[in-house]
Amino acid sequence: MRHSLALLVTTAMCAVLSPWSASAADQADQISRGQYQAILGDCAACHTKPGGQPLAGGAPLETPFGPLVPPNITPDLETGIGSWTAEEFKTMMRTGIGHGGKRLYPAMPYPAYTKMSDRDVSDLWQYLTTVQPVRNEVEANQLPFPFNIRFSLFGWNLLNFTEGTYEADPSRSDEWNRGAYLVTGAGHCSTCHTPKSIMGADQEGQFLKGSSLQGWYAPDITGGNHTGIGSWTSEEIVTYLKTGVGTKTIASGPMAEAIENSTSKMDDADLAAIATYLKSLPDESKATSTALPANDPRMMAGQAIYRDNCSACHSADGKGAMPLFPALSGNQIVQQGSPETPAHLVLFGSQGVQTDARPTKPSMPALAWRLSDKEVADVLTYVRNSWGNSASAVGESDVKETRESR
Repeated sequence: MRHSLALLVTTAMCAVLSPWSASAADQADQISRGQYQAILGDCAACHTKPGGQPLAGGAPLETPFGPLVPPNITPDLETGIGSWTAEEFKTMMRTGIGHGGKRLYPAMPYPAYTKMSDRDVSDLWQYLTTVQPVRNEVEANQLPFPFNIRFSLFGWNLLNFTEGTYEADPSRSDEWNRGAYLVTGAGHCSTCHTPKSIMGADQEGQFLKGSSLQGWYAPDITGGNHTGIGSWTSEEIVTYLKTGVGTKTIASGPMAEAIENSTSKMDDADLAAIATYLKSLPDESKATSTALPANDPRMMAGQAIYRDNCSACHSADGKGAMPLFPALSGNQIVQQGSPETPAHLVLFGSQGVQTDARPTKPSMPALAWRLSDKEVADVLTYVRNSWGNSASAVGESDVKETRESR
């Protein structure tokens, strides 16, 4: 009798508690999924200032139109998004129109986020409501007149923005569609890797063909062998995104941040899907280049500079010593149409990525203090046209521009 009574009480308690437990578990799952969406969208890269509180506002982004500061997206009621509703957040992600009807600049990549599913946007919102609120008022719009007038974005959207979630291609595999969804949506790869028009919109027909970005050059990541990643295997792409170290390349600049904060924390299945999608992008490049002859005065001067300053790490034949010193021969970064990234690396050096898979950060010393603009131009010209590489010569003015951009 006593046993039956205990069983009856236990059953009654379970009946009362199980709906709550199921609801709590569902909410926990949603928050966990939302945290993963924040990783996919690399929210921390823009919205967390170095040394600052998580998601409380980032460092200024230098755009061609002036500086924009990523805002506080913690749930602080006064300076963050604590007074927003879930519907307002969804509208912002879908259309670029935020709380109170304020239009966002496309430096916040809503042209990509619009492709995210309702569930993923809802999960992200639920996660953001749980992060630590931080009181930190940010003046996001620091653009000069007339770019500081937000109403102009109405016209920008009419010309350059199409709202709509990602639609799967039934002729492609589930993995390919997942990769396309991530690259074109939450991952917003086009924001950095697609050339921009004079209005700051993606150039038609130039998807992921490479673009300048705050003193760096986000490279071509389409199927070309010369400047793209056509010669990379899917496994090499996954390894690079997971560790920051590829077969011939070590991530630097904004890409190093993206790997550290985002891709190194993605599921292996999602990385494989991204690789599958990127490998499917055709090589549509028509440009060809011929290497400068070894007796060109710039090549001869550059060879001497390379021998004295670079060969100890990258070797005389440009093969490097991976995983610490990347190969320069056959390196797509070196052969991009723009020399911004290699110029930046030579002048200011770089720290590689620290990930769980590769905890040791590779590094490149800064040489701006010892090499003139002409010397940097000559050594880059030599590297870009040696060991099978071919690319345009680097001008002294190119290096000067990079030096002065810091």
